[in-house]
Amino acid sequence: MREIVNPGAPPAERYDARHYALSHHVFEGAEAAARAGDTETFDWYRTHPDAGAERLGAPPAVLAPGPAGLVRSPASETPYHVLGPRTAPAPPELRDLTARAAALAGDADAGLGRLVADHAVVVCLLRRKRLGETLDSWSITRLPGTVFCDHTDEPAVLARDLVHEAGHSWLNDALTAVHAKIDDEARFHSPWKDAVRPAYGFLHACWSFPLMMLYTSAVLERLTGDVRRFLGAYLDEQRRLLAPTAGDHAEALTLVPDAGLRERLRAVHREALAL
Repeated sequence: MREIVNPGAPPAERYDARHYALSHHVFEGAEAAARAGDTETFDWYRTHPDAGAERLGAPPAVLAPGPAGLVRSPASETPYHVLGPRTAPAPPELRDLTARAAALAGDADAGLGRLVADHAVVVCLLRRKRLGETLDSWSITRLPGTVFCDHTDEPAVLARDLVHEAGHSWLNDALTAVHAKIDDEARFHSPWKDAVRPAYGFLHACWSFPLMMLYTSAVLERLTGDVRRFLGAYLDEQRRLLAPTAGDHAEALTLVPDAGLRERLRAVHREALAL
């Protein structure tokens, strides 16, 4: 499979992806400490430019804050966790699960290993669920390169979700790098939410879900048993959801001003449609 995510694309060509992701934790944590008048914590961030990630083991930094360890802020619609002086690493079994998931993304080829390495620098595992239960995952623009997700015991399923959220972070950065301002007056029907969505959200869906499809297609033959059946059914469902987006996606791409980025989004969407 040809490479679909360019490792040299923005922002990787200008700075170290790990430093970029961890710096946002430092900025977020230091700002919160300053607003609270917490000089001890503020000083800690000044002396820990990696937000203490060295305590969390080899990249990616894996922690398990659980839903109770997330904070809510008026600045974000979704809850999140910021690395800080009291952040503890996830148990060894969860670090191993995440490492195996990242390796599977790399084995899928197509540039997905680099995508996950650069845009899932911090992985916050939330709830453990059984295979087949609904898995929630998200990322936020305030903490690029950080993924929040539920998990099963199957690294192949976690890898799928890491690819999805890393894709969102990549696209956010790519749109910023090319100074793209997507006109959200334009709206398109999203089969994934069964709702009309602004162009920005529609383009994100038509990028990240196809990335998950390409990953799933690449690893499916290596899997057996329940996880193969689960991911096979997932791929079938995604084919059904993606098919009716072809016309709207072509129209939405006209709102992306950069030709290189526009072609990359088109290529991934087209490749997933062909599965």
